[in-house]
Amino acid sequence: MPTTTPSPDSEWLNAARLDQVIGIARRAGREILDVYGTDFETSAKADNSPLTQADLRAHRLIAEELAALQPSLPVLSEESAEIPWTQRRGWQRYWLVDPLDGTKEFVSRNGEFTVNIALIDGHRPVLGVVHIPVSDTTYSGIPGLGAWREANDRARLPIGVRRLARQPLRVVGSRSHGNSAMQQALDALGPHELRPAGSSIKLCLVADGSADLYPRLGPTSEWDIAAGQAVVEAAGGQVVRLSDGTPLRYNAQKGYLNPEFLAYGDPECFRRWPRS
Repeated sequence: MPTTTPSPDSEWLNAARLDQVIGIARRAGREILDVYGTDFETSAKADNSPLTQADLRAHRLIAEELAALQPSLPVLSEESAEIPWTQRRGWQRYWLVDPLDGTKEFVSRNGEFTVNIALIDGHRPVLGVVHIPVSDTTYSGIPGLGAWREANDRARLPIGVRRLARQPLRVVGSRSHGNSAMQQALDALGPHELRPAGSSIKLCLVADGSADLYPRLGPTSEWDIAAGQAVVEAAGGQVVRLSDGTPLRYNAQKGYLNPEFLAYGDPECFRRWPRS
């Protein structure tokens, strides 16, 4: 029989719990920086995506500390994704982790990589932490309670999405995964400013109002997006399927690939996005 876990409640999802998860993400970030400062080696996964010791060290730390934080909750990480669907389809609540999102950015040493930790309940992210190790900046959010940004041990400041007030639209896009379909859509969108960025930083830029929308027409996996979706939704925005405008869901299928999606602050962005 599949196992289930209890639904979250206000006593469990609180500032103290968020502090604990932020602490785990920052410690994983320090593990990553220990490797970043060396002449590290890179290997290839089965899908030819890069893998480094930084990915593995961050994964081990996060998995161990989340298990200690709440032993009853499963942990699904990009680096431990071979969990049978027959086992995980019964999960109601679990941790979804990308220990190093943006390994290509890590390898190219541009600093635009993150640690992503999300708590999923009922197929939706209910807590998210995105940590940027190089700048020691952390975005966090609990939908319904708020979203925040903090840097270099300074005060945690609330953030919120931007409501459209003027043209051009500010669009953030992938630094490593552009394609012709995206370019055609941007050409049809009309006046806009395009800012390239790596990893889940793109979602955080929507959450703090630096960008109006982030369209993704290429493949992503659930661990790439979940923490950032929680932050965007906590900041007042949405992350939805381009096909029908419904929020992305997690652990609702055998595979891990997301559909094409649009993250935005103002609903007008979804209405303006060109449809083929």
